[in-house]
Amino acid sequence: MASPATCAAASSAFFAHPPALLDYAAIHSCLLRGDARLSLPLLSLLLLLHFRILAASASAHFTPAVSRLAARLRLSPSMAAATLLALGNGAPDAFASAAALSGPAGMPRAGLAAILSAGAFVSAFAVGAVALIAAPFAVPPAPFARDVFFYLVAASALFYVYLSAEIFLWQALGLVLFYAFFVGLVFYMDLGGDEAKAVTNSAAELQMANGIGRVAMDLPVTVEDHKPQEYPALCTVLRKVTEVWEWPIAFVLKLTIPSTLPSEWNKFYICANICLCPLLLLYSFSSFIPLDTRIVFLLPQIRFPIWAVVLFASLCLALSHFLLEKEAPETENTASTLISFIMSVFWISTMAGELLNCLAAIGVIMDFPPAILGMTVLAWGNSVGDLVADVALARAGQPRIAIAGCFAGPMFNMLVGLGTALVVQTARVYPRAYVLEFHVGIVVAFVFLLLSLMGTLLVVTWARFRVPRFWGYCLMGMYILFTIVSIAIASSSR
Repeated sequence: MASPATCAAASSAFFAHPPALLDYAAIHSCLLRGDARLSLPLLSLLLLLHFRILAASASAHFTPAVSRLAARLRLSPSMAAATLLALGNGAPDAFASAAALSGPAGMPRAGLAAILSAGAFVSAFAVGAVALIAAPFAVPPAPFARDVFFYLVAASALFYVYLSAEIFLWQALGLVLFYAFFVGLVFYMDLGGDEAKAVTNSAAELQMANGIGRVAMDLPVTVEDHKPQEYPALCTVLRKVTEVWEWPIAFVLKLTIPSTLPSEWNKFYICANICLCPLLLLYSFSSFIPLDTRIVFLLPQIRFPIWAVVLFASLCLALSHFLLEKEAPETENTASTLISFIMSVFWISTMAGELLNCLAAIGVIMDFPPAILGMTVLAWGNSVGDLVADVALARAGQPRIAIAGCFAGPMFNMLVGLGTALVVQTARVYPRAYVLEFHVGIVVAFVFLLLSLMGTLLVVTWARFRVPRFWGYCLMGMYILFTIVSIAIASSSR
């Protein structure tokens, strides 16, 4: 068995990004003694488990929360995508961008490449997936053209700045303000418009869609319903495998994500939510506030770790709720819906990070070049949450919100996430410009992103603002071509 020092060295050699819940390098190097024949099957199984948790979080919790918040706040699909979806899917990437731009040499270029590659993945592959699931479906002409056009203008402006090899503070501020202007325009166009009225009048339809979303990601049921006679053995095996981890996954998610419907009220789960949610939120901010930070609490001159203080306070609140609350609430609580949205975002972000780290470990074990891992694994890991959330919305009968989120989410990442990080960096060197590192792979990502956006705008407009199914296949083919070209460039520039 390898020594602890060797295991720690192996762990640091595997990853340059924040640590995961599981140390996949230690699993390979220490627990399994570096035997790829054992590591690859185990990591592949963990990969499937992470994806299943991610899918369950999106379909059973994130989709209903977005639908209910959009209905209660009377948000149009465009406004819901520009605010709820963009914030939920883009917040983790915003922190990652800030960390990358403030990192050592080479990290700023990697951060920019990750944002662009993730945007290309969502605008092509995720849009293609939504099209294949829900097409043909109509999109509102003005909001659709506005969303794609603004993303196109934002990407073009950033491309121009990148080609100049430097960015000033006013340009970085302009990126953030441009998204604020976009949200303001969405609000102005939707205020009292037909789209907002349609959302207000379809609250019952949204609630019905939530039930669809709860089973949309259940693969064995879907396969068995559509092909019961062709693959009976495969369906049985898939159902048995799914049942092994389906209940534990659902149980853990119920413990940490509150249910918003009075009919699903359960005192045990509510008390568990009150106890565990604050701890998980504290963990999500552990990079800014370490869990062992000591503070004075109740007893003077005695410092307790912050996690113990939060645990004590949440336990007291949970016990009070258990003793005082006797019956379920009569109506749906907006605060519970908001907390459900936040906690489902936490699980989507956390599991996406686990997928990223697990994929990176598999890539290193199989001796993939770091450049290729960066152009593929990093982009996919940062975008899988967006993909699963948008696909879950499309399956739940909300393709308009899903397709709007495919543009608003990456634009949020580019303008607010990357823009905020650039504001910080340009402010440090003000009045001088912040130098941008040039790389041909980033230029290719820019060109592909612009082409995919222009193609989607032209094709959907030509189809009279209906998303055709064939365009989904075209977008996926274009992304595969982009991936091949990016890998070739990364391999040649090693």
